[in-house]
Amino acid sequence: LCHQVWGGVALQSCQCLAWKPHPVVAWGSESQHIVAGYSDGTIRVFSISRTEMELKMHPHAAALTGGGYSTDGEMILSGGKDGLGGGSSPRTGMTIRVLADHKGSPITVLQCTRKQYRDFGVEGGELWLATSSDRRVSVWASNWLKDKCELLDWLSFPAPASPEGLSSLPPSLAAFCPWEPGTLVYVGFGMQKEALFYSLRKKQVVKKISLPYFATSLSLSPAAHFMAVGFGERLGGVLRCPHSDVQDYAGHDDIVHLCRFAPSGCRLLTASHSAVLVWELTGG
Repeated sequence: LCHQVWGGVALQSCQCLAWKPHPVVAWGSESQHIVAGYSDGTIRVFSISRTEMELKMHPHAAALTGGGYSTDGEMILSGGKDGLGGGSSPRTGMTIRVLADHKGSPITVLQCTRKQYRDFGVEGGELWLATSSDRRVSVWASNWLKDKCELLDWLSFPAPASPEGLSSLPPSLAAFCPWEPGTLVYVGFGMQKEALFYSLRKKQVVKKISLPYFATSLSLSPAAHFMAVGFGERLGGVLRCPHSDVQDYAGHDDIVHLCRFAPSGCRLLTASHSAVLVWELTGG
């Protein structure tokens, strides 16, 4: 299956992947789709059930570094190495909106979450955030059907000067907190090794959790108050929030550059250069 799906893009490097959100249906349904971003600035949509590429778009001049679907699956958000972001329609293949707010710094994260109408005094059907390597996070309220996209907040996190340059620093990462609505979690190179909980309503950091090292990956459980972080010291860790005790997960021989909770919250996937591990979680 994988050879059939990806065989046509052998000359390009796949930089990011995301499943299309959809109702729970039987495997093999036509709604099984993934979006992939590539080093040539293209986005490709693949049908898993038909094992073929259904759509190719070229919204970026630079390599893709982040991407994913809107919460309803009707829009594809993408970000490039040059810091430009875009919103493209998988129905028409057209790029509807280009965002230059992070221009000049690679996009590291794009994430969407559902919101109630006028939760923050702005019109929109969802919130989404973009994070870039220069420790900046923008938060937006969007109603794609009405072509509305409004900036809700703009965050910039301080850090000491580093003679090594941004390319050698830990990544800037952010995610909406599933168990604290209106809150996002940020990790990255900064004044301290910590995870910061920022309230979009109070416009301030409301909680800090100390980390043993600077994080290289981040994931928040959708089912319980757990936060997973990967480190460059060949370790992964799970924290039960709001406590700061870290349960270490050893087993990798390189930087843990990816960690993802399953939708159930019962399993955690971690990945490094040479290993992908799946962990069973208990005590949720």
